[in-house]
Amino acid sequence: DKSQREYVLRQQLEAIKDELDEGAEATRSDYRSQLADLDLPEAVAASIEREIDRLDRTSEQSPENGWIQAWLDTVFELPWGERTEDRLDLEPAREVLDADHTGLEDVKDRIIEHLAVRKLRRDRGLDSVDDEGGRTTSAAGAILLLVGPPGVGKTSLGESMARALGRNFVRVALGGVRDEAEVRGHRRTYVGARPGRIARALTEAGSMNPVFLLDEMDKVGADWRGDPSSALLEVLDPEQNHTFRDNYLEFDLDLSDVMFIATANLLETIPGPLLDRTEVIRLDGYTDNEKVTIAREHLLPRQIARTGLEADELEISDDTLAAIVDGYTREAGVRGLERQLGKLSRKIATRVASESESDRAPITPEELTELLGKPPIHRDEATDRTELPGVATGLAVTGAGGDVLFVEATAMDGEAGLTLTGQLGDVMKESAQIALSFVRANAEALGLDPALLDRRFHVHVPAGAIPKDGPSAGVTIATALVSLLTGRKVDDSLGMTGEVTLQGRVLPIGGVKQKVLAAHRAGLRQVILPARNEIDLDDIPDQVREVMTFHILDNLTDVLDIALEADVDVNA
Repeated sequence: DKSQREYVLRQQLEAIKDELDEGAEATRSDYRSQLADLDLPEAVAASIEREIDRLDRTSEQSPENGWIQAWLDTVFELPWGERTEDRLDLEPAREVLDADHTGLEDVKDRIIEHLAVRKLRRDRGLDSVDDEGGRTTSAAGAILLLVGPPGVGKTSLGESMARALGRNFVRVALGGVRDEAEVRGHRRTYVGARPGRIARALTEAGSMNPVFLLDEMDKVGADWRGDPSSALLEVLDPEQNHTFRDNYLEFDLDLSDVMFIATANLLETIPGPLLDRTEVIRLDGYTDNEKVTIAREHLLPRQIARTGLEADELEISDDTLAAIVDGYTREAGVRGLERQLGKLSRKIATRVASESESDRAPITPEELTELLGKPPIHRDEATDRTELPGVATGLAVTGAGGDVLFVEATAMDGEAGLTLTGQLGDVMKESAQIALSFVRANAEALGLDPALLDRRFHVHVPAGAIPKDGPSAGVTIATALVSLLTGRKVDDSLGMTGEVTLQGRVLPIGGVKQKVLAAHRAGLRQVILPARNEIDLDDIPDQVREVMTFHILDNLTDVLDIALEADVDVNA
């Protein structure tokens, strides 16, 4: 019958494969020879030997036969014993980093420190010294977390780090990952099971000590399938990742020689235990001068190459680049700047392709309106917005970097109270309530008529489609309210940040560098900062500090004295 005929044919097929040395016996022999050739940890070798023995006992027609062979193929694809030799010369490494990136001195210094430690340990023979737990101590397990707005070079910095070290580079995108199995792998009991991204990335890297970039770590999700950020706790812990266990492989992988680099836009969305295992390095953005240098050395040559132009067919002076930075971009990074340069390159490429003789005169700032359109960015926006009393300029940090925030206040007849608009979060709503309570409680000291306070106040933060929250708007809201009630305009060259208490104390905030750079981009010349943030001024680039004035204050009354212009009719 049919089943007997199929059996006979399968036996004949097996006999033919054996004659051609392609049968199951040959496959098992090949696995054993691969096992003998590799220098594997004892536990891994025992697991592989056990699976090969199972393969011997399993019929070729059984589905389990294919599962075992898939597991063995996956294990043998891992780069067992493969390691790249680190280049530990500090000067060449610094040259690589400087050639790839302008600025970012703190990050470059941290990478050089890492190389210096590795070099000292190697030269002094410390890499072979075992610690109390019996493991070889190593400085390679550094876990860096690069935090900053988009476009500042976090991902490309990981590639440069690998080049400087002479290691292989592999990137794993974590954005939107919701399944824990993406990190730890699927258990072999499931159909279609495979290793997690960590084990697969080692295979892609081709060595056991690559530079491993975990991109967008702040965008990892969680649902009923598990919490990937919790699975990353073991991966990113130098004390544990020498025994990382993938659910599919079912043996320990040693990740202690891997250099992990994670990137994120915001720290707030990263779980605390995961953040605790990393060394945070902030990339807060570039100054205008740094952007011009980056455009000259990196972005413009890339866009010229992409559009097929010759280098002498698109000449742009530094003044023109500065005009593009000033009038067409307002960002912490340089992605928008590169888009504008790409648009400019395409315009010139169109001219060159359509004309017999190309005009090779350098592009001047006056030509930008014709080529790029009208400038969308206006430096005098703060001046326009603060023309009337009741508007103050605040500074905030968003996922895209520092930004300028305008707070508007008005009053009207009606039931006393406070209306808030602009899609504010709970923290900002509390800041507004505290600011109004301070103003009411200190009306006499502020020279206000108490009758003016028995009205309904409306505080609005424009751009209502954008959610806003954070503990740094209290000073700005209070200043806007006092400006409204006194009729004194807020200085149009001034930005401010800080939280306020009911007693009028100004509390410290975070993100000082990003906020100051945002103020500089917006054309502001003065910034009010809480007194306890004075130490953060060291992080601000010298060229920004030289052109800006910083008021370091710890009391809201002092803030009002500086922020508000000369007295006018108090009860206007």
